[in-house]
Amino acid sequence: MIFQRRITINPQIMHGKACIKGTRIPVYLILEMLAAGEKIDDILGSYPTLKKQDIQAAIEYAAETVKEEAAPLKLAFGTA
Repeated sequence: MIFQRRITINPQIMHGKACIKGTRIPVYLILEMLAAGEKIDDILGSYPTLKKQDIQAAIEYAAETVKEEAAPLKLAFGTA
């Protein structure tokens, strides 16, 4: 996994949200754009400091986070 080398959490940056190292780009923003159907090349065009490895790291970080702390579906989505 590469996310440990590309993602940082610092209480002084973006209120402690996970961000791409060396930027103020939060991981959740990348994930929201991907979920909305944006293409990787479009995201890279919008954020020239990002690299493809940063986007892959965001996905890996999300997968690892969900593995550890999944919100109950009933609470998160209003379904059983």
